[in-house]
Amino acid sequence: MDIARPELKRRRRLLRIIYGVAGLITAAVVTVGLSRLKAAAPTVDKTTVWTDTVTRGPMLREVRGIGTLVPETIRVIPAATDGRVEQSLLLPGTPVNAKTVILELSNSELQQSVLDAGFQLKGAEAEYNNLKAQLDNQLMEQRSKAAGVRSEFHQTQLQQDANEQLYKQGLTSEIIWKTSRVKAEELAKQNEIAEKQVDTFAQSIEAQLAVQQAKVDGQRALYELKQHQLDQLHVRSGIDGVLQELAVEVGQQVAPGTILARVAQPARLKAQLKIAETQANDIAIGQKALIDTHNGTVRGHVTRIDPSVQNGTVTVDAALDGTLPPGSRPDLSVEGTIEIERLANVLSTGRPVHGETNSTVGLFKLMDDGSEALRVQVKLGRTSVNRVEILQGLAAGDQVILSDMSAWDNLDRVRLR
Repeated sequence: MDIARPELKRRRRLLRIIYGVAGLITAAVVTVGLSRLKAAAPTVDKTTVWTDTVTRGPMLREVRGIGTLVPETIRVIPAATDGRVEQSLLLPGTPVNAKTVILELSNSELQQSVLDAGFQLKGAEAEYNNLKAQLDNQLMEQRSKAAGVRSEFHQTQLQQDANEQLYKQGLTSEIIWKTSRVKAEELAKQNEIAEKQVDTFAQSIEAQLAVQQAKVDGQRALYELKQHQLDQLHVRSGIDGVLQELAVEVGQQVAPGTILARVAQPARLKAQLKIAETQANDIAIGQKALIDTHNGTVRGHVTRIDPSVQNGTVTVDAALDGTLPPGSRPDLSVEGTIEIERLANVLSTGRPVHGETNSTVGLFKLMDDGSEALRVQVKLGRTSVNRVEILQGLAAGDQVILSDMSAWDNLDRVRLR
């Protein structure tokens, strides 16, 4: 017969309670511990990242851009008048001099207007010559009349002198002497008037001829203009160089101002570079440049900075100071590096993928053993093509990852192997 033992039941219940409480405590501790554990850092292959060491010392600031070689002198030849392209005498690439005819144009109306202007000029010249002859004849008549009056005046004056002597000698009457004196005085006035009439008419001749001469000059200017326009139907290069482009075809009708051709002087080239807008702020006239033609380099200097921005770039012209490498020709693709300034003693490192001037970026700095990298906030200063100035966040000797780490933007550390 079994004997009931209540103390054993109480002991088992107590043990179960103790075990349960202990299990709950253990589970809570484990849960809290796991929640406080840091996530495992991802592993990055060292061979896939680009690192550099922060140094202190001189730093050369440069900007770089691509572009082409273009002639310094380009002559664009427009059509001076309406015309039809009759003949193309040369092909692009042909050397030309200033008088070389490139195209032949035709304009029948212009040819007719030249003939009309020539006839009008001859008519105006004929009218001038006819008027001059008429005026010269009239002047001769005036002078002839004046000469007759002058002769009569002199004769009367002599007669008056003779009568005066006779009157003093009592050989003639007083009335005859006085009459001759009055007549001499009247003829003196007539002679003076005749001389003034001649002078006045001579001056009027100059005025009348000047009016007609103006008509002749106007007709001559019109004729020369038409003749010049006709001559411009023979399209000439205007400068010594090479024909770069023919912009029209035979048979095409062109209007005044239509671009017909371009002539360049290939012996004098310059580099025309496209610089990113964000890098062009510190470029100035006269700064040194190095132009790489992919067949050699040549030094130059900045001569022009375009004030406008197109497609995010600024056009910069660089004159070439040295001799171009063989094979250099217009439109050849080149790369140019412009020296901005030389910094004497700054903290710098290689330029990271995402690092603009005067910006703050997060960079991964390698720890002592190089097996781990921690993200640090770095304030950048002035930038160059390959280097950037460090203002805050790093010290000399620190190693940082410069390659693109955007895949780990949400992490503060990575492991390297």
